[in-house]
Amino acid sequence: MSRSLSAFFLHWGVTSLSLWASTYVFNGIKFSDTSTLIVSALLLGFANAIVRPLLIILTFPLTLITLGLFLLVINALMILLVSHFVRGFMVDSFSTALFASIFISLLSFFINFFFIDINPSGFPPGSGF
Repeated sequence: MSRSLSAFFLHWGVTSLSLWASTYVFNGIKFSDTSTLIVSALLLGFANAIVRPLLIILTFPLTLITLGLFLLVINALMILLVSHFVRGFMVDSFSTALFASIFISLLSFFINFFFIDINPSGFPPGSGF
């Protein structure tokens, strides 16, 4: 339980860091304060865990036709959804959300890949478990 909880907090921290960095890259994303940033990262994680899979299933034919590019639209919609529900988190346009979602995904991937070794099974990497 403690291992999965620490993985959750690490993922939350990486998402918060990526959202924070996106405010410096894109002029159209703004947070009123740090608590808004943290709540937005938490809600974005929940939206990606609950709403995003449902949207992927419902839009599977469109995703298949566009060779997966529609997943970028779904990621942008998740950011817009979170900005709609969190007061103090503002995203100017869909295009800003689209490019920010690509940036946030790439930055989160690189941070997780190069700096954080999350192995929830507890077995050594490459052990087959």
